Amino acid sequence: MGTAARVVVLPQKPGALEVQELILPDPGPTQVVVKQYASGVCHSQLHQMHRERNSPILLGHEATGVILKKGSAVTHVDEGDIVLVTWVPRAARDATGLPVRATLEVSGGTAQSENVFTWADHTLCDEQYVVKTDANIKKDVTSIIGCAVMTGAGAVINTAGVKAGESVAIFGVGGVGLSAVVGARMAGASPIIAIDLDDAKLEFAKRFGATHTINAGREDAVAAIHALTVREGEYTITRQLVSGADYAFDCIGLRQTMEQIAPACRTCHFGEHVGGTAVLVGVPSTPVELNAIDILINEKQFRGSIGGSCAPDRDFPTFLQWHADGHLPLEEMVTQRYSIDQINEATTALEEGKISGRAILEF
Repeated sequence: MGTAARVVVLPQKPGALEVQELILPDPGPTQVVVKQYASGVCHSQLHQMHRERNSPILLGHEATGVILKKGSAVTHVDEGDIVLVTWVPRAARDATGLPVRATLEVSGGTAQSENVFTWADHTLCDEQYVVKTDANIKKDVTSIIGCAVMTGAGAVINTAGVKAGESVAIFGVGGVGLSAVVGARMAGASPIIAIDLDDAKLEFAKRFGATHTINAGREDAVAAIHALTVREGEYTITRQLVSGADYAFDCIGLRQTMEQIAPACRTCHFGEHVGGTAVLVGVPSTPVELNAIDILINEKQFRGSIGGSCAPDRDFPTFLQWHADGHLPLEEMVTQRYSIDQINEATTALEEGKISGRAILEF
């Protein structure tokens, strides 16, 4: 017997998102059915919405819910368990095969998810995408751990491995960027420089741990970062004082910001230590051009971070503990709440830059 669900569907042809009433099939051997409390509204879904597609698509990839049904091979959760839903396999090393993608018959054809779909009051997903949590967690704001927090904070603590006293610059302080700010603060980074075009967002970032802010619409962000990070007594191969962030994170994915993070990184102290590391966190929408001479003579690195290099089984308990201890103020980070019937309003607000932190759908 299936499970009745209200599911957001992106039609194959361009148009508004649709909320359809469907029946989810019973879970296969490695699948679970989750009744959802809340789901994050992530900017990466806008990329899916703007791409050409050959079939309808199921969207959303972070949520908090409760297990209603489980397949015969599922052992790490039971019916009634509270879980976080994410799009990254919880323990890829232990998986015996590829996770099963959910496929649903919807109005307009057969729709498939990219790993999971969470813009729905109930979802069907592989057990690799659910992480069991304490039953007493807050079941609304924790929904953004499965992508925003994981991606931003994970990029700092996992991909970059930022250490106490190292300098960090974070381009873009939406939900992912704010999570990166928190990750940098928890790592003991100093200074923590937030860069954005919106003064309100920059002021907001200070509440999460940013020590300095730069409005890139009014000043040269790269020059400002270097001015804040001069290292007296250290010189480059060209006899200039060393400066720049030890780590610069692009949490946006626009061409301009992707091309700023490497120049914003620390230059090389010739013969003593290499230069800084640029970390691409936001989903890119265009190619980029890098200054190869700068990367060569300053021994800089440019690297990507997908999902914050996270292993959800390992990392989600840490993020939940940060929240419980008051270090990760998710209640402040979630700045807008919508019902499932307001999904088009939510995505429009996100695209227009009206979401200061992270928006969620509440079911």
